[in-house]
Amino acid sequence: MNYEEHVLAGLMTYPLAILLALYLPLKVDLTFYALALGYAFYVLGSDLPDIDHPDSLIHRGSKPLFSVALGSIVAMKILPYLENYNLAIFLAWVVGAVFAVIGWFTFSALLPRHRGVVHSITFALIYAGISYLAVNYGLELSKNEAMFVSLSAFLGYLLHLILDKEIKLL
Repeated sequence: MNYEEHVLAGLMTYPLAILLALYLPLKVDLTFYALALGYAFYVLGSDLPDIDHPDSLIHRGSKPLFSVALGSIVAMKILPYLENYNLAIFLAWVVGAVFAVIGWFTFSALLPRHRGVVHSITFALIYAGISYLAVNYGLELSKNEAMFVSLSAFLGYLLHLILDKEIKLL
């Protein structure tokens, strides 16, 4: 399947994830905020396993975001050490830009082969765990709201694996 088919499947099947959450023995809070974030993580998960394919849209979109984030974090972290210099901000961003370029080339090099380990239930669980941490600690949603978002993330990722007919543990 291609990008559009995976994403459209995610957009259309999200109500089934909500239905499943209503009947699973998990404590989830279906607030509007949790439902909206769950939808985003579900649809993102419906194409995320293709991040290991260099020509995929998710790979090409994530690569510059990763590079910019890395460069920005490095610039922010190095700035306090350069404050004695007149051009501290400029120097911090020069170093940040160097790390952004390194991140650009490292991103693809670190990803495994297409339909390898990233196309697995293990990575679906990792994605769910990261989404839980991001919304519980980053956005400060309640544990039960975060549980729903992480369930949605897992189910969206699992949807991709089912559509590709490639379900494996690792």
